[in-house]
Amino acid sequence: MTVELNRPASRRVLGTETLLVLGLSLGQSAVYALVSIIAKLTADGPLSKQTAALNTSQSARPWLDLTYQLLGIVFALLPVLLAVHLLARDPGDPVRTLGVDLRRPGSDLARGAGLAALIGLPGLALFWAAAQLGVNATLVPAGLPEVWWAVPVLILAAVQNAVLEEVIVVGYLVTRLRQLRWRLGAVIAASAVLRGSYHLYQGFGAFLGNAVMGVVFSFFYLRTKRVMPLIVAHTLLDVVAFVGYAVLPRSWFDWL
Repeated sequence: MTVELNRPASRRVLGTETLLVLGLSLGQSAVYALVSIIAKLTADGPLSKQTAALNTSQSARPWLDLTYQLLGIVFALLPVLLAVHLLARDPGDPVRTLGVDLRRPGSDLARGAGLAALIGLPGLALFWAAAQLGVNATLVPAGLPEVWWAVPVLILAAVQNAVLEEVIVVGYLVTRLRQLRWRLGAVIAASAVLRGSYHLYQGFGAFLGNAVMGVVFSFFYLRTKRVMPLIVAHTLLDVVAFVGYAVLPRSWFDWL
């Protein structure tokens, strides 16, 4: 009997694959974030008096801390490689399918900067409003000690976040849900809600702001078929947040 090795994957196989990829990456983060927000809401004291810390130190020994930071960045990107590998079963080059190639560097940079401004400025206003309403935890974007490698690691962490989130939550997920014949509105909603959900540990304002960002980014990808501008935009937003918090006076961030 001859086994057909190149037959297209069924909808069931694609659905299972999608759940597994999300379970190994940002879907897992969403579950932990949900548990985290429940823990904060049921703890003593209001949500606004609790802390959500990012990029924290992993060891009191600087070189060991650096090793842990770099290992965390590298291993966090493995689901991206898995997603690209799985998309390689489809016709065409998955890098071009996702739009993460370097064919349009000028356009990608310009569009990414524009998206960063579009999302970043209203996002600051939303975070301020959420802080005033007490629906966010106090955010600490960078908790690394004052060592020579702190800023480079924060920049690498920003790039890692951008690549992981935009490739998985936009490029991969939107592609697979369209193949599963989801309606356009449902695809955008699923991507946006997932993006918001793994930020829930920061509070409800963070969920809403990131969900809105998810709508904009998903719609952009559906129109352009390019993830690279989204990676540029996300990287710029996180670099400003992480590095700015690390190098500027802490009094500037009391509103967070």
